[in-house]
Amino acid sequence: MVTVRFAPSPTGYLHLGSARTALFNWLHARHTGGRFLIRVEDTDKVRSDVRYLEEILSDLRWLGLDWDGELLFQSRRFPLYRQKAEELVGGGKAYREGEAILFRVEKGRTVEYDDLIHGRISVRTDDIKDQVLIKSDGSPSYNFACVVDDAEMAITDILRGDDHISNTPKQILFYEAFGLTPPRFGHMPLILGPDGAKLSKRHGGVSVEEYRKEGYLPEALVNHLILLGWYPGEEHEVLTLEEAARMFEIGRMGDVQAKFDLQKLRWLNAAHIMKKTPADLLPLVKEHLVAGGVALAGATDEHLLRLIDLYQIRLKTLRDFVEMTDCFFRDDYAVEEAGKKKYLDKPENLENLRILADRLEALASFTAASVEVACRQLAEERGLKPAALIHPARMAVSGQTSGAGLFEMMELLGKEKVLKRLRGVVP
Repeated sequence: MVTVRFAPSPTGYLHLGSARTALFNWLHARHTGGRFLIRVEDTDKVRSDVRYLEEILSDLRWLGLDWDGELLFQSRRFPLYRQKAEELVGGGKAYREGEAILFRVEKGRTVEYDDLIHGRISVRTDDIKDQVLIKSDGSPSYNFACVVDDAEMAITDILRGDDHISNTPKQILFYEAFGLTPPRFGHMPLILGPDGAKLSKRHGGVSVEEYRKEGYLPEALVNHLILLGWYPGEEHEVLTLEEAARMFEIGRMGDVQAKFDLQKLRWLNAAHIMKKTPADLLPLVKEHLVAGGVALAGATDEHLLRLIDLYQIRLKTLRDFVEMTDCFFRDDYAVEEAGKKKYLDKPENLENLRILADRLEALASFTAASVEVACRQLAEERGLKPAALIHPARMAVSGQTSGAGLFEMMELLGKEKVLKRLRGVVP
């Protein structure tokens, strides 16, 4: 059975690169009917924090990545690592140097393996110095702890970043020393920023948590990460985690570095938002409204659902909804100054708005359809194009020069609020 693992270090938040590593391991396991395990590499007692582990696990769940079995903690296995290192000392394959234990690397050899992504890789042992197994403080080295744990967890395939390629021949030497068959290794090219440099803060957020707070759906972030190293074809560019698991083949992973594209992520996010119903989006939208300081005390779910339906097609992120609908939740909404000057500084526009307010007040039924009829009739009477009335009206009731359909907006704002705002801009 294929068994893979994801091994986060709880010394910080879940980075996009680490999330992609977890994702491809999960896809490989689920596609093959195998197991996806989690090992917590918390040997750094100073920097490791349970708070970070909780965040990492929360982000994995948010992305839709479940795991099999219990978590394995390296910090609880120090006696085992020492025992295994002592076995190598007893066999003449390692030696003590003070409080530390080092592995004796045989020179003049070539370590070779078939990388699942890059193909055949060869390394001369002359280029590898003796390796630390147990440090002088009693903690294990990264490479040694990995081998001990991967062997005990029966890991068959190891998928990780290219930055681990130099570790692999060292780990293979440890497997050989224990008389074990190494797992299969696959090294994924690292994620780069749009400029080809290593992904960093200047390219935008680098942690999953940041994109979560920005209003990206987990489906979209997963979708984009999948495309950074594996391409299922243009007809499958927008896909779900379940669809990807059915289609995934590790042999089709690319061996060139992939660039994180924020604009592509925004496009994918908009596509996944459109695949949801307003009811699906309601709890997510509420969460972002509250985070944005919007008071929801007087907003019913019915009203919010209608608002979501009106703006859903315009959203790139859920945070966009908070900004776009500001005028529906308070009267001190932001106003575009350029739009105000263009549309509300002309006396003829203000006179038109005054008359429009009177016409709307006389309506027996305040619906988008009745408002539109009144507006277009007034424009015709005054020899105007409808846009000459619609743009100033939109500016007066929303403070924005663009947005959803004006007449639908007016219906949701309600007659009283619309009249108040139209008349509020008229001296």
